[in-house]
Parts: sequence; structure tokens; C-alpha cells
Amino acid sequence: MPRKPTPSPVAPAAPAPSTGAPPRQLAAPVFSQPEPTADPTTFVVRHPSDGPVYKEIDQLNKEHKIFPLPFPAPRGGVEPQLTLQQVLGGNSAAIQRITKAGQLVFHSTGDCGSTAGPATQNEVVDKMLGDFNEADAAEMPQFNFLLGDIVYSFGESQYYYDQFYEPYRDYPAPILAAAGNHDGMVSPATHVASLAAFLRNFCADSFVVSPDAGNLSRTAQIQPGVFFTFDAPFVRILTLYSNTLEDPGCISNPTIGTTQLDYLEAALKRVKSEKYSGALIFADHHPPYTAGSKHGWSVELLSQIDKICEAVGVWPHAFLSGHAHNYQRFTRTRSADQTQIPYIVCGNGGHNVVPLAKKGAPALRTPQVIQAAQGGKDLVVFENYDDQDYGYLRIIASATQLRIEYHPASDGTAAKTPDDFVTVDLASRTLVQYTANDLGLPAAASSIRKLKQKGKKR
Repeated sequence: MPRKPTPSPVAPAAPAPSTGAPPRQLAAPVFSQPEPTADPTTFVVRHPSDGPVYKEIDQLNKEHKIFPLPFPAPRGGVEPQLTLQQVLGGNSAAIQRITKAGQLVFHSTGDCGSTAGPATQNEVVDKMLGDFNEADAAEMPQFNFLLGDIVYSFGESQYYYDQFYEPYRDYPAPILAAAGNHDGMVSPATHVASLAAFLRNFCADSFVVSPDAGNLSRTAQIQPGVFFTFDAPFVRILTLYSNTLEDPGCISNPTIGTTQLDYLEAALKRVKSEKYSGALIFADHHPPYTAGSKHGWSVELLSQIDKICEAVGVWPHAFLSGHAHNYQRFTRTRSADQTQIPYIVCGNGGHNVVPLAKKGAPALRTPQVIQAAQGGKDLVVFENYDDQDYGYLRIIASATQLRIEYHPASDGTAAKTPDDFVTVDLASRTLVQYTANDLGLPAAASSIRKLKQKGKKR
């Protein structure tokens, strides 16, 4: 469902000054604009080159003078929590409809901010909007979960309008987000606090319209902080902040402390004590596994997470990340019990798709083993990838299965067959064939067979 153009040209809503205007307080959340509008063709705020700043950052990196940055403690104690019902303004009827339908559908993608212009983001969002045009309401997405790097290059508040609010102006559902390294980075040329704009636009304590939204209506999200547990029917997402380094991701060290490790342990213990049976997803920005030469694995991050999972005895059904500007899917088979965990990178939400192979080198072939099951290590297989297109994930959770689909935007808004997918059986924690929904084709086929039988009798 591409965005409908307005009958006559409408000037884009000019963004208000980034921090001067007070937020507009509302009684309930607002998502899309009242009427769909045409895709923007240019940025409202010109984005100058960040080349000189990156030269300074590269030099600081060479001198080992860039470190993970501290961040504000979330609201809500050791395990900050948020529910879809809270995000929907207390709409219990919506939760009941999802539960009665027997499944929850949502979107996810990462690295959606673009400094070059709105075209690539428009392509992804227009494709997502097509998923709201469904014959069965149960197939419609209920929210979008972004995997970091919402605004480039340093999460600047003045670019939130062009890189977030304008592209998603017609997206009719809540948008949540894990913070990425570019959301928390601080340009050496400025004097702002790390994550200031991200916290204002995604971690508000009530339903307000941020001044960064200009004249658009979407309210800021009410996440309790940069790490939190998000509960929705059939799925629980444990969200981590992997901090500001280009590589590797970092969730705990002497500078930033152990609050995220404490959070993860508390969240997993609650999963265990509640005997939670829904889909359990981990989400952050830096991927534990990657292929190609641009971004490496976050080995220490994964080791810290694994240690807690092992100690508590609870593992995720899937792990979602961004950061690498492409789509990648891995299967980790745990040697301890042969359970399988998909690790999925979806960092092609709008910002510069990056090929996995170096220029002139052969393309990578999949599937292939990237880590062998030897010496107590788990088997990790690189299953599939797309390093040519922009795209997103469509995720379906039910009482028994978690299905993760990858949809490239280049397929067009009318195409609804994924280019890649994986399904996890929640009970056995193994990859299985998806139990497809009956969306009307069996009844149509039966009707056709009856018509054929009538034709033969004539």
C-alpha cells in the first residue's frame, strides 16, 4: 500500500527548533497522520558532510581515546518493563483482539536513518505500509521495533524530523527502538549529552509530541530507558544498549558498570519463575555474529550474555541486531542440548547497503559453517543474506511458533512473499516447518472443485 498523494501539493511540515519549544502533552498516543500524504522528496534540514568530524574520530580511535559512554539509568528498577497495552494508551480491547486471533505480527529493521535523502527510507516504509493492507486483520503488524541507528551521524535532534518522523509519518502503529551507536555517539564538534535526543523521542515519561517532530502528530515513545523488557501477547523482547563504539558492542565494563548484566539476569529469572512459554527475543544494535569485512563479531558482548543464560538456564528463541548495513541470518546449534537459535542482522532499513565481499572478490556462498562445534563451542552456520537491497523483518509469534520473515523493499509494495524466513518451535527450540494459516485459499479451491464437478455432470 504505497502512500496516497494528497489531491494538491502540500508543503512538508517544517520542524520546530530542536530543543527550544516545549513538548505538546496529549492524553493518548498518536501514531500516523490523520490523512496519508505523499513521500517527501527532499530533506527539510540540510545535512552537511560529516567527513571532517569522522577524520577526527578516526584519529581518536587510532590513539585508543574513544570509550563506551555512561548512560542514564532507566525508570523501573533492576528490570524496567513496558507492555504493548501501555504503549497503546491502555487499550485492553486491542490486546484482547490480538490474543483471540492467536498470533501477533510486528515489524523490525535497523539502521534506518539516512543522511543522503529520503528515497531509501521511503522505499522501506512504503513496503511496510503494504503489510497493513490485509484481508485478515490478524496478519496486520501491531508495532515496529527498530534495531538502532535511528538518526545519523550522531543522533542529532535537528535531523529527527527528516530521518525519523517524516519517513514514518503514515506508519499507523507504535514504533519502539533499541539505541544504536550513532544514536549515542557525540560529535567532537558539539557539546550535547550522549543519547539526549534518543531519550527525548523514545523514552518520554508520558504521551507528548516532541519538538523534534515539527508539526507532525506522532507522540514520543514511552520506553523506560535504553534497556528494558517489552511484553506483548505471545512475545517478550529483552532490549539491550550496546553503546557508542563502532565495534565491538559493549553492554558492561568498568566505565558503564554492570546494570545491563543485572537487568538481563533479573529478566531471565522472571522468565524462569513465571514459566513463561511465549517467544523470547533478545534485541540490540551490535550483532553477536556477522559475515564480511565491514563489522566484526561482538565477542565479549555475546560471552557476557551467554554466561548469564547458562547460569539461569534460559536462552532466547531468537536474537535480532542491526549495525551491519545488510541482512544476514545465522543458526546457532547449542552443543549442550542441540537447541537452535537464529541470530538475525537486519541493518538495511535505509542507510547505505554494504556488500559483504570486498570489491573484486567472489560473493559469499551460503550456507557455510563459520564456527565449528569443537572444544565445547556451538555450531554456527551462516544461512542466508541480502547485501544488495534495503528491507525489513516481518515477525509472527503464536502460542507455539516464532516465524521471522525477511522482505526486501525492492520487491514492491504488492509482493507479500518473503525472500528468506525461519521458524522456531517454542517448546523444542528447534527450527521447524511453519504451520501456515488458512487465509481463505482452501475454501476457494473447494469452490472451484465443486464448479468443475458440476461442469462434468452437464
